[in-house]
Amino acid sequence: MSNQTEPKLPKLPFFLGDIVLIALSIFIYFQSKLPLSPWEIGFVLVCCVVGAGLAITPYVLEFQALVRRGETTSLTSSLEQIKDLQSLAALIGAATARWQTVQEQSDKTVGAAKTIAERMGAEVAAFTDFLQKANDGEKASLRVEVEKLKRTEGEWLQSVVRMLDHIYALHQAALRSGQPGLIEQLGNFQNACRDVARRLGLVPFVPAPEESFNPQLHQLADGTENPVSEAKIDQTIATGFTFQGRLVRPALVILRPEVPAGEPGPRAFAPNGKPAPLPEKTLL
Repeated sequence: MSNQTEPKLPKLPFFLGDIVLIALSIFIYFQSKLPLSPWEIGFVLVCCVVGAGLAITPYVLEFQALVRRGETTSLTSSLEQIKDLQSLAALIGAATARWQTVQEQSDKTVGAAKTIAERMGAEVAAFTDFLQKANDGEKASLRVEVEKLKRTEGEWLQSVVRMLDHIYALHQAALRSGQPGLIEQLGNFQNACRDVARRLGLVPFVPAPEESFNPQLHQLADGTENPVSEAKIDQTIATGFTFQGRLVRPALVILRPEVPAGEPGPRAFAPNGKPAPLPEKTLL
């Protein structure tokens, strides 16, 4: 911006002209006879109007000069701002060119990242498929091994249960023989076998005489499914077993019948002296 001084217009000539015209109108007024004639009134008015115009003319000219100077200053400032805008536009153009280059490089990087991601996804899918197949194969192998173990466990339980059934039958035969030595030996042998089975989780149980019949733990020797209410157990034909807290086989029992006094009750053995058949029902 320029540091020009404000324009100064000499006002003295205008003021002198104004004074002269005012003095002339006063002179006409005092030298004329009243009432004034129309041309005298018009001349006085013209002098007054022209004098007033001369008085305000320098201020009007100064104002117009200031307005033109302001417009020139604004135009100069606008030109300077336009130059700055041109420089800014050049900078923006350079930045835009650089941004286009960066965007192209970014597009290339994004494309490469997508390719890598697709490859990684394919490898992850293949690896997941491999793990799934390996897991399925391992599960199938484990399932087969578990089934084998279950079958082996069932066969082992059946074998041990049958062995203990035969030992129980031998002990019952010793009790019927009435020989104390044989009863003691077979009792010790039965207790030892039961102790070994108990350590493996197989626990035999023998219902006590006069114990109430429980269909969940006991089974009737004659195959009756619905005994009379409050039936009492008279004899145990075969021992019941539990394996690790789970019922393997209920005990085979004979209920005490309601018979008149003096009549013998049922026997656990047939008339030929042979023991009753062992139960075949085993919950495995």
